[in-house]
Amino acid sequence: MGLYTAFDLHSTNSYVAVIDESGKRVMHRKLRNDPEGIVNVLKGFKDDIEGIVVESTYNWYWLVDLLMDEGYSLHLANPTKIQQYSGMKYSDDKHDAFWLAEMLRLGILPEGYIYPREDRPIRDLLRKRSHLVRLRTSLIVSLQNIVSRSLGGKLRTNDIKVLSVDRVTPIFENDKDIAFAGKISKETIDFLTHQIKTIESTVEQKMQLREPYNLLLSMPGVGKTLGLTIMLETGPITRFRKVGNYVSYCRKVSSKWLSNDKKKGKGNKKSGNKYLAWAFSEAAELARRFYPDVRAYYNRKMHKTNAMVAHSACAHKLARAAYYIMKDKVEFIPEKVFG
Repeated sequence: MGLYTAFDLHSTNSYVAVIDESGKRVMHRKLRNDPEGIVNVLKGFKDDIEGIVVESTYNWYWLVDLLMDEGYSLHLANPTKIQQYSGMKYSDDKHDAFWLAEMLRLGILPEGYIYPREDRPIRDLLRKRSHLVRLRTSLIVSLQNIVSRSLGGKLRTNDIKVLSVDRVTPIFENDKDIAFAGKISKETIDFLTHQIKTIESTVEQKMQLREPYNLLLSMPGVGKTLGLTIMLETGPITRFRKVGNYVSYCRKVSSKWLSNDKKKGKGNKKSGNKYLAWAFSEAAELARRFYPDVRAYYNRKMHKTNAMVAHSACAHKLARAAYYIMKDKVEFIPEKVFG
């Protein structure tokens, strides 16, 4: 008898549900997130379990790894694509767990990608770098606002970020209180810059770009860090059937719903990978600054629309190019993308 199992996973506990091949409810129970306890509860059903579903929550790593090590067939549910029963008036953890198991039984479970555990630490380290970059940017903007309010001038970002010399503190020499705020901001920005560089060095030592991902470095605006980010966040390119699927996953398509040229609503803008969205946005900005072909394309778009739309169009183009580079194992060809 085939059994289908699902875990509705939370921070400190899980709700497990088991159904048979006809949909009959066999077992359900609330469990502490204790590896030994979970393994023991499933032990009596192990030989009959066809598959186990775990919802892709923020803390799924440990449970998926535990169950895979025990020899179970694991499925990671994509919560952004799961629909509940239409007209349902009541729902709780038990209902959610049984619904996940039912979708697996029926073959309609929207699945996410179970990322290989050996690459997760480096990927998460790059995500931490992204977090620190955002923190540093917020501090830089705050410091620039202080300068603008207090002195009526403007302080360039590169003058703030430079580590070899302090170009911030001297401009506040006539006001001790503002100078103290500037000093604290500069020291914190420098600390974050050191940490960011440390992460970059660590990642480059532990992880090398693999075929065909090293070809990503031929793209404008993509250096080693962005190349590694795109590689690790994408995973096997074969999991994306078409270029549109990949670009959507990168959050580089419009989320509007149109009918008869009229807006009828919008989709979930957060569906997809926010780190790939950031990577291609960053690459688009760097490419616009330093590559004439990209800058010319950006300017043409901006004259027809606005800067934000033009930037998004560049990022969209780069995401499409990255898909074909990884899929066909070819280098970037500017004429095909921005010609």
